[in-house]
Amino acid sequence: MNGAHSLLATLVDHGVDVCFANPGTSEMHFVAALDAVPQMRGILTLFEGVATGAADGYARMADKPAAVLLHLGPGLGNGLANLHNARRAHTPMIVVVGDHATYHKKYDAPLESDIDALAGTVSGWVHRTVDTGAVAGDAADAVAASLVGAVSTLILPADVSWTDGVSTAPVRVVAEQPAVDDEAVRASADALRSGAPTVILIGGDATRKPGLSAAVRIAAATGALVLCETFPARLERGAGVPAVERLAYFAEAAQAQLEGAAHLILAGAKSPVSFFAYPGKPSDLVPEGCDVHVIAEYRGAAAALERLAEELAPGSTAVVAPAVRPDLPTGDLTAFAVAAVVGALLPEGAVVVDESNTGGVGVAAATAGAPAHDVLTLTGGAIGYGMPAAVGAAVAAPGRPVLSLQADGSAMYTLSALWTQARENLDVTTVIFDNGAYDILRIELQRVGAASTAPGPKALELLDLGSPAIDFVKIAEGMGVPARRATTVEELAAALTAAFAEPGPHLIDAVVPSLAG
Repeated sequence: MNGAHSLLATLVDHGVDVCFANPGTSEMHFVAALDAVPQMRGILTLFEGVATGAADGYARMADKPAAVLLHLGPGLGNGLANLHNARRAHTPMIVVVGDHATYHKKYDAPLESDIDALAGTVSGWVHRTVDTGAVAGDAADAVAASLVGAVSTLILPADVSWTDGVSTAPVRVVAEQPAVDDEAVRASADALRSGAPTVILIGGDATRKPGLSAAVRIAAATGALVLCETFPARLERGAGVPAVERLAYFAEAAQAQLEGAAHLILAGAKSPVSFFAYPGKPSDLVPEGCDVHVIAEYRGAAAALERLAEELAPGSTAVVAPAVRPDLPTGDLTAFAVAAVVGALLPEGAVVVDESNTGGVGVAAATAGAPAHDVLTLTGGAIGYGMPAAVGAAVAAPGRPVLSLQADGSAMYTLSALWTQARENLDVTTVIFDNGAYDILRIELQRVGAASTAPGPKALELLDLGSPAIDFVKIAEGMGVPARRATTVEELAAALTAAFAEPGPHLIDAVVPSLAG
């Protein structure tokens, strides 16, 4: 077998059997090898950012890495934004980047670039294979490196790919769960027993039911406040799941949540900071004089909390969210009305991919008592994540309905994900919060002090998406996705009910007024 065949076979042997791809000439031997390794499912995307975002969504739901196939440095560059999000989510991923043949690089052909440097900005592991005999071993190493929660990038020159005479590598040892740090648990227990106001901020693998249950048990026994990081990679929530409030996005609101805390225990979450700098406001959101205790990093946070719960609340049971849905409102749509409809109709076991941004401000409250579901969020803040991640989530969880809540501005970054949804017949319902503007930026224009008075017409023009208006229905239909527009609650409820009842992709353009005025 040639190097490409060896790479694919090794990935499959190590449990990586889905590859989201946007290939070019240097990757044609990888493409051809897909027929020789039928266990690998190749999924075409029309933009590299869709491929990387889909792999992120897939890994978050499958709890194992997907592969991504990209073309040279520009292809990798196009995928960087969602690789940034994946890095922030600690997503395991294997990124295979084809390169020029080793002997061709000296000619500085038009697509020549520093792939290694680009990959290093988002990867926890980067390696260039220059010997065909090393392909299998390098592929196995890439998988092993990804399993600790990292993007692994393997750069594969074309001649290494096409050369014959190699095989697969033996399966390597998978990454073990980190051991619980007994000293960190003791320090956290002492803080909680002190009686001083304490906040437990959870993230990482603590945002699944075991970690949530442990955190809620600890809070009930000690009076601590439990918060979840603002943008968790995957949060289990809804009826029957312990409910935990998320740390607010805006710094002022987050400061209010943390105010008065004498101890802050970090379980899989980073110490809180504001997303941006603001004139005259602090970047570090930890209250002055508050002691910070790290009980666990991203991996192992749930286990550390369970150990802490055994010590502080033995035999207790976590209170869970009750089953309750909002009543359906009536009349014209608003952002909060859309949230109420989603909460009223969300199906059991749904995967909600949330990039609704400003428009989705009411979704968390409206779905708190909906049937148990998972939420995937925008961990790194690089927009254009939601629709690709919905592709990956649907591939990873084919028996579960995927609801993609999508802001209109960020939808345009990776709208071609709809084509892949149609091509693969994925059960994804996309709801566009269509307010015709970059609403968050209208808000931030004032918050950063850039406009001391009412913003002028030139500034507002750069934040307006209504001239011309974007017709999401026509765009979706042009890519093979059935679509409807809704301007009233009744229209949205009917469209959402129909979409959930019929397999395959759907899009609903929910027209709502701006929240920023």
